[in-house]
Amino acid sequence: MFRHTCILVMIAGCAAGACNHEPAKPEPAAAPAPAPAAAPIPAVRVFVTNESSGNLTVIDAANQAVIATAPLGKRPRGIRVSPDRKSLYVALSGSPNAGPGVDPKTLPPPDRSADGIGEVDADTYKVKRIIHAGNDPEQLDISADGSRLYVANEDAAQVSVVDVPSGTIVATVKIGEEPEGVTIRPDGKVVYVTSEGDGAVFAIDTGTNKLLKRIPVGPRPRSIGFLPDGSRAYVSLENEGALALIDSAQHKFMRLIRLEGQGNTPKPRPMGITVAPDGSMVYVTTGSFGSLFLIDPKTNAAAGAIPVGQRPWGVAVLRDGKTLYTANGPSNDVSVVDLASRQVLKKIGAGERPWGVAVVGR
Repeated sequence: MFRHTCILVMIAGCAAGACNHEPAKPEPAAAPAPAPAAAPIPAVRVFVTNESSGNLTVIDAANQAVIATAPLGKRPRGIRVSPDRKSLYVALSGSPNAGPGVDPKTLPPPDRSADGIGEVDADTYKVKRIIHAGNDPEQLDISADGSRLYVANEDAAQVSVVDVPSGTIVATVKIGEEPEGVTIRPDGKVVYVTSEGDGAVFAIDTGTNKLLKRIPVGPRPRSIGFLPDGSRAYVSLENEGALALIDSAQHKFMRLIRLEGQGNTPKPRPMGITVAPDGSMVYVTTGSFGSLFLIDPKTNAAAGAIPVGQRPWGVAVLRDGKTLYTANGPSNDVSVVDLASRQVLKKIGAGERPWGVAVVGR
């Protein structure tokens, strides 16, 4: 009896203990894995606008590889970098692409809603806003303080001056037909604009937005490059196979610099221009001729030519002056040129019809 009683007491005690014991708590859920760290932004990037595919190709200049492709809009062509290197400004156009000899009457009507300057974040590659800056913008430049854009409106034969913070046009200046190249003189006091149809360069005072002078230069002027001291300007003349040399203090045509050599066309067709950061060389692309010409400012004569690809147009040089990039439209690629050896190191695939090139260094 005593034995049975002890067993019952023990069972009862165990049962009571079980009733008072808290249920086991579930194990806490594992913390989510941290998101992978964003890839660091390369120290130097090359940005290329692609006219036909409507996007932007981003190249890491350290390894010469594409790191991103981003949408922009219709027919992105001219491209500039803001002085703080945080934004890109890209000319977008809804005008149909009309090559040489195309009858405008055979083309569809322009889509003016697509015209504008795309302001692009230089780190995320997102379009932050579209600035409406007149019809059919093709090329542009930005003031040293980042407050003004000067935009060539090809179909309207004018230059639009845009207040960047508000995104509004504050002035327009009528010039010759088919304005294209736009470059501000290094001192910021004057902007030069080429007129393909008029065969002239128009000098505009940036303080008053008034026309200072029309400078006849020759047939179909395209782009402008200034020496760093602003004393001279070089203007590419596509149909002349030459550059026009301008005294940019007096806004006076000085002479022609002829380009000669063997290429894919009977004579060179000068297009894009960039100047070495130290002013020691002027670099000129030659379109369907296929070469990059080097012009020595000391002699104002060609110092060599480098075959770079099919119809090179846009061109940019790194700030160290050692490497240069050309946008080659028909082959959809970008040539990387080593300027010391004067050799093409690599061709990098881009979008369709690469057009403009710009460099951002941190």
